[in-house]
Amino acid sequence: MDLKAESEETVDSFKRPVPIEVFASRSTLHGISHMFTYERMCIKRCLWILFFLASLGFLVLVCVDRVQFYFQYPYVTKLDEMATPLMIFPTVTFCNLNSFRFGRVTRNDLYHAGELLALLDGRYEIRDTHMVEESVLETLKIKADFLNFKPRPFNMREFYDRTGHDIKDMLLSCYYRGGECSAEDFTVPAAVLLLEW
Repeated sequence: MDLKAESEETVDSFKRPVPIEVFASRSTLHGISHMFTYERMCIKRCLWILFFLASLGFLVLVCVDRVQFYFQYPYVTKLDEMATPLMIFPTVTFCNLNSFRFGRVTRNDLYHAGELLALLDGRYEIRDTHMVEESVLETLKIKADFLNFKPRPFNMREFYDRTGHDIKDMLLSCYYRGGECSAEDFTVPAAVLLLEW
């Protein structure tokens, strides 16, 4: 009978929540053990509650202020204006992640630069066939067939000029200082990597 009473007490103790004073005395949250104690109301306890509520109120106030500031979408515009009598045509750089046109890549290009273009691996086999579109994969298989293939010399500058994007195909319209400009006003920089095999 004692065992039954003890087991009922232990089951009962698992069901009942722990008093806040016990939680506060075991908590590592700074100050909470001073606010919830077994002692009667005292000045120390009142001061801890007052400081905690003041800190919590200040935190809420700062958070609300920052959220309101965010939703105002503030911006600062600083404009420095310089007058110049003659301005040369500006330098414009076009960056294209697809640097080379696949349709212009030949079998010889693929043989020499296939690994550099991430199309072939070190054994001249097609990389990541599951990621290539079916139509492109068929063309790539034909170009990557190096059986009975005799490679010719390879020039990186010639490859870049032939397979790179042409400004004539990309430039739709251009106006500068009230006048119309064309693809001839744009030049390819001289500092292009030259590699020869």
